[in-house]
Amino acid sequence: MKASGPFWLWNASAIAIALPCLFACTPDAVDNEIPGNGIVANSTQQELTLEPALLPNETPVVKENNDPTETGNGEEIVVTSEPQTKIATFGGGCFWCVESVFDYLDGVVKAESGYEGGAIKDPSYDMVCSGATGHAEVVRVHYDPEKITFPELLEVFWKTHDPTTLNQQGNDFGTQYRSVIFYHDQKQKDLSEKYMKKIDESGAFNRPLVTEVSPTTTFYTAEEYHQDYFAKKPNDPYCNAVLVPKLYKLKEAFADKLKKPKE
Repeated sequence: MKASGPFWLWNASAIAIALPCLFACTPDAVDNEIPGNGIVANSTQQELTLEPALLPNETPVVKENNDPTETGNGEEIVVTSEPQTKIATFGGGCFWCVESVFDYLDGVVKAESGYEGGAIKDPSYDMVCSGATGHAEVVRVHYDPEKITFPELLEVFWKTHDPTTLNQQGNDFGTQYRSVIFYHDQKQKDLSEKYMKKIDESGAFNRPLVTEVSPTTTFYTAEEYHQDYFAKKPNDPYCNAVLVPKLYKLKEAFADKLKKPKE
C-alpha cells in the first residue's frame, strides 16, 4: 500500500547538493572507464576526483539465443535482433517511480517492475506489501551499453531516491522499499561498492548510504497493471506527489541523457 500525503524526497543537505555526472564517458567508453571529472561533494562545491576503476575490459562470449546468458567473464547479457543489451536491477522505493525514471533515459531499452530478494516463490503485490516475504520492489533495467553505462545508471539511481534511509522512502516504510542494487556480475558489484564508498567519503549526504548491494536472485515480474503505471495513470495522486518531482529533478540534472521526443 502506497502512503498518502506529502512526500519527503531528500534531507535538507541532499536537496541543496548538485551531483553532476559522476562518470562521464566518451562514445567508446565502457562501464568500468571513469574519467576523473569528479563530483560536487557538498554545498561548498568541494570536488572529488574519481580514479579509473582498472577493471578488465573482456570481450563477452555471446550465445545465440534470446535469453539472458552468462558470458566468458560472468557478465549477463541479452542477445536479440536489437542492439546487444545488458541488465541492471535497482530498488529505490515504489517501483512505479523507479521504473518511470529509468524509462526516460536514452539507452534504456526496457524497464520492468518486479520483486526480488525474498524467500517465497511467485509473490503477489499484496504479499510483498505486507513486508513478510523479504522481497524488494525493484526495476530490472535492460540497457544498451553503447548509449549509457552502468556507472551512469548508478548516478541516476542515487540521485533520484534517498539512499540514507533504511527500509524507507518518504512516507513508504518497510523492507520492500529498501535501497538495493542486485548486481549481475563482479564488475557491477565492484563499481557499486566503489562509488558508495566515494560518495560517503565526499560528504555528499549528511548520513551514510545504506544501499544494500547483493547478488541477483530470482526476479518475479510484477502484475501487468504495475508495468508502465505512470503512463497508464498520469493523474494518479501518489505519482503526482512523489514521481513528478523526481522527473523534474531528472530533467534538470540529466537533460543530455534523456530520450529525444519522437517526431
